[in-house]
Amino acid sequence: MIIKLYTPLAIHELGKRDNQEDYIYPAMGNATHEDCLFIVCDGMGGHEHGEVASSTFANALARFFEGRVSPDVVLTDQTLADAVEFAYSQLDAVDDGNLKKMGTTLTLLYFHRGGVTAAHIGDSRIYHIRPGKGMLYVSRDHSLVFDLFQSGEITYDEMRTHSSKNVITRAVQPGKENRVKPDIIHITDVQPGDYFYMCSDGMLEQMEDDELVQLLTATGGDEKKRQQLIAATADNSDNHSAYLIHIESVTREDSDAALVVTNEEKTSRCNALNIMPVNARQSHEEDVKMVPPPYLPRENEPENPIRHSNLRKWLPLLLIAALVVGAWIWHNNRQQGSTPAIQKVSDTIVKEDTRSGIPTITRSTQHSHDSSENKDAIKVQPDKSKSIPTSDKRRAQPADTPKMKIDPKVKKILPKQKAPTDTLTH
Repeated sequence: MIIKLYTPLAIHELGKRDNQEDYIYPAMGNATHEDCLFIVCDGMGGHEHGEVASSTFANALARFFEGRVSPDVVLTDQTLADAVEFAYSQLDAVDDGNLKKMGTTLTLLYFHRGGVTAAHIGDSRIYHIRPGKGMLYVSRDHSLVFDLFQSGEITYDEMRTHSSKNVITRAVQPGKENRVKPDIIHITDVQPGDYFYMCSDGMLEQMEDDELVQLLTATGGDEKKRQQLIAATADNSDNHSAYLIHIESVTREDSDAALVVTNEEKTSRCNALNIMPVNARQSHEEDVKMVPPPYLPRENEPENPIRHSNLRKWLPLLLIAALVVGAWIWHNNRQQGSTPAIQKVSDTIVKEDTRSGIPTITRSTQHSHDSSENKDAIKVQPDKSKSIPTSDKRRAQPADTPKMKIDPKVKKILPKQKAPTDTLTH
């Protein structure tokens, strides 16, 4: 395919910083419609010589491409890897040996006969946006907060305010034994009118992805959109730089059929931000909806699906189990509590045998529903009836007589007890 561009437009703002650590290639105001290579690097803030790292790495890549790569042939991953290795060697040459290493992020776009190659390291981003369709691709941030979001530890909204939002997990640094390699994406689905937008993280300080999509897909020329981006980021504290690249035309060739096999854009989009376009039936201009992890929507799945298949499968079994357990508990309680619930001790008469002087006990029961009467059920009565001889006590007591209660004030006949023993508490 042959891709023709409108004149690319750059943004290169200082923000509320004392020095500019971002670096863009081509330099501000130098890009033309004939350019094929675009780079945005963000020097690592708070580190020594961040601007040296960003400019050295970007210029080294540019020199490699200008001397060894042609847009008339398909760019291979090996050629890009060689370019990155060359840039690392140039960065190593300016290393001052400081323990606090300088560093930079990387975003790279290259337009060639095989489509578009995108590569990035760190939290600077690359977007592929199509008016009327929305966001087709956005690079995955190599940052701590994005890893926490992907693992479900924090929400998408919490990434913006998290205390570790400025911590990146990949960066280009000199003097490292294991050099960080970029994520490489091949994009062959390119159409006239598409936008490619690459930027440092400072551009996104006060702008969400959906706001960016709306701005770039609105009516108006490219310069107007560039001015709107500058106005929207005027109060940003960090350096913010970007390139806005608009596709004018795409000429298809017979050899393009072989490029579809190597197109990884769809897979890469799933591995980047979890995004899905709003269904066309809901909006004439499709927007972007954030879908929090761990759930990833399947293709052609309705928006906001309600998944209750597992609940519907197990709910009847859970209800049956609950009923069985409840019935078993009710049956046990009924068996254990039926006798004392119906009968109670209403009177206990303690009498003293006039002949032997030994107290004797008689009991009577009656049905009652008032359990509070048990409190006064035991009373001492005068000796007005004939007492039951001690020898006949077993014969006089019914077999099903409930456990008797004795007033603690009345002298009781206690069984022999063992002498108390001491207990040890650990």
